[in-house]
Amino acid sequence: MDATIQVKINKWLEGNYDASTKTSIKNLIDQGKEDELTDCFYKDLEFGTGGLRGLMGVGSNRMNKYTIGAATQGLANYLLKTYPNQAISIAVAYDSRNNSPEFAQIVADVFSANDVKVYFFEALRPTPELSFAIRHFGCKSGIVLTASHNPKEYNGYKAYWYDGAQMIAPHDTNTINQVNAITSIDDIKFNGKPSLIQKIGEEIDELYLNAIKSLSVSPKIIEKQHDLTIVFSSIHGTGITLVPRVLEKFGFTNVNIVEEQAEPNGNFPTVVYPNPEEAEALSLALKKGKEVGAELIMATDPDADRVGIAVRDLNNEFILLNGNQTGALLIDYMLSAWSENKKLTGKEFIVKTIVTSELIKEIANSFETACLDTLTGFKYIAGLIRELEGKMTFIAGGEESYGYLVGDFVRDKDAIASCAFIAEMAAYAKDQGFSLYEKLIDIYLKNGFYKEKLVSLTKKGKSGSEEIQTMMKTLRENPPKELGGSKVIEIRDYLSATSTNLETSQKSDIDLPKENVLQLLTQDGTKISARPSGTEPKIKFYFSVKENLVSKAAFESTNKKLDDKIEQIVKELAL
Repeated sequence: MDATIQVKINKWLEGNYDASTKTSIKNLIDQGKEDELTDCFYKDLEFGTGGLRGLMGVGSNRMNKYTIGAATQGLANYLLKTYPNQAISIAVAYDSRNNSPEFAQIVADVFSANDVKVYFFEALRPTPELSFAIRHFGCKSGIVLTASHNPKEYNGYKAYWYDGAQMIAPHDTNTINQVNAITSIDDIKFNGKPSLIQKIGEEIDELYLNAIKSLSVSPKIIEKQHDLTIVFSSIHGTGITLVPRVLEKFGFTNVNIVEEQAEPNGNFPTVVYPNPEEAEALSLALKKGKEVGAELIMATDPDADRVGIAVRDLNNEFILLNGNQTGALLIDYMLSAWSENKKLTGKEFIVKTIVTSELIKEIANSFETACLDTLTGFKYIAGLIRELEGKMTFIAGGEESYGYLVGDFVRDKDAIASCAFIAEMAAYAKDQGFSLYEKLIDIYLKNGFYKEKLVSLTKKGKSGSEEIQTMMKTLRENPPKELGGSKVIEIRDYLSATSTNLETSQKSDIDLPKENVLQLLTQDGTKISARPSGTEPKIKFYFSVKENLVSKAAFESTNKKLDDKIEQIVKELAL
């Protein structure tokens, strides 16, 4: 075994760790599980695009009492250093995952032991409500224990700053520097001060739900279409706490809950992955939808920051929309409703990420509304909202990974608000005589038919991390000259913050923070993005192709043409 890994293992065996932890490590050693030990100890969990996230278990590269304690102590040290001689408070929430309540209690204890006041949700709550609570209480930071849509073996730790947005540079790196400065677990203050931990709950729920309701653009239409048949599933997560309530508050009276998935359960017994991007996760919701004749199906992930939807297609069969399609519909609805209500003044803006469909930008352009790009991750969308606060009005934004935000009182993706506004836009479309699917085709006719696909490759452990690095290196050094029969004319390397026009060899700067993303753009408007995940052992390839849609009758043939083109490009890249 690598000597540095062995040193780490010995440190855990000899240090002031609890007996259960030491026994687990010794069992792995006795069973000769060298590969597993290597994965547990070869590195320390680091803040990525969403904070800490990893498998639960023993070791420096696992989610456990000590890695969570060290992260919390490091963040506490950073807060005390950043705000000397000030009263500091923090909000803490958790989702339905196994160990989330226990991990959250550890976080609350460590902060309170450092004389930081903790607003601690009394029971599981959605991630966006944590963002809301940070701003409401004037906290300096916030933590939610969740691994979003990952499998049951995972947990995570999302860290937020005073504006309710996930931490970005320099705060994320400064925090991890403080964590790295902790050389012994004896430096972690685990013994909490109960007097500094205040339980919160229903009073914040009501404030948050009222804030969402205040943004409703079409209440009179909802009154007319209140009996829109909706099916909702929380997939054993936190969405069950607030989505039915917000739909009721908006005025929807025919909401059908998928009861088999309504109980929060960290084992997610009815699904393989609790991810609304996966068709399998919505299978029970689709079954319920057929039983009750639903017009709209929605499902949220465990911490209720993402939402997937199904609508009826031209053959009256349910079809799952991808994140780009739902995002396009939502942005088109918000801008249409704002325009009809004469709320557009020219000082509003929409935000999307660089890997999200360009269709959203086309829609915004058609309403003469600014559409701004950010790196992947809602913390960057939140950063733009903060930067433009008081100068421009944020209407809505989103990313292809099923995360959307309406209004700016939350600074992270928000499936609670999104469910309310997706239902509202379905009512709006129905009032105009459209289904949401027909509305999507109408958007394609007006703005161009954009089709996207995500290919996500999982490469676990140390060897997987090295393989991902090699893939990115190869793509940078030997990019394809042609993709899908169209010449590659531009390469955008966000790691060097440089865009290169291959036809003129001219280089230009990319005015965004540096990130390990590479984009290839072709002459016919195809865009391919390669991006290693910051929180998971994955590399993601985002494919986007486009065609003009000449008529509604040409939809199916154009759709097949775009699908075939994507598959051709996937084969060319040997993925």
